[in-house]
Amino acid sequence: MKTEIKNSLAILKNQQILLYPTDTVWGIGCDATSEEAVSKIFKIKQRSESKSLIILVDGIEMLQKYVPEIPMTLIDLVKKTSNPTTIIYNNPKGLANNVVASDNTVAVRIVQNEFCRKLISAFGKPIVSTSANSSGDTTPKSFKEINQSILDSVDYVVDLQREEVNDKSSTILKVDNNGKVIVLRM
Repeated sequence: MKTEIKNSLAILKNQQILLYPTDTVWGIGCDATSEEAVSKIFKIKQRSESKSLIILVDGIEMLQKYVPEIPMTLIDLVKKTSNPTTIIYNNPKGLANNVVASDNTVAVRIVQNEFCRKLISAFGKPIVSTSANSSGDTTPKSFKEINQSILDSVDYVVDLQREEVNDKSSTILKVDNNGKVIVLRM
């Protein structure tokens, strides 16, 4: 795992694109603070930049650096949950403009996958996580289901967890403008 983290760090630091396992499905990722890198992901996915992306952080401390207003109920929830949970927050800061949705929100998940957590911690910044498929195509549940065009379009493919099948989606919650939490997907 140490070699994969080292190789992945070099990719992230050079504004390049990574294909990696997450706590849900395989993801295409990059530095979530780099507009240049994020633009490459939209191109790979053949997706409009008006569509939002999920970012991953390694814990609450990193989350609070990029999302200044987090309701206490959500902090308690993310500390207790063992299920991947993506939360859409209002008014993020310090992220690439093209990772923030047009309504000034961002979808963030505190990652539980060991590789991802260690990578993000070593990188010191959040990374983008979007499913490893072109926009509109079926989300691959395993590495072997990833289309060759996606494999060819990234700069590095992590050599871990390639035999695992993961069809787990994250729960999606949203914080409305009044701080109320709304369930979008369980």
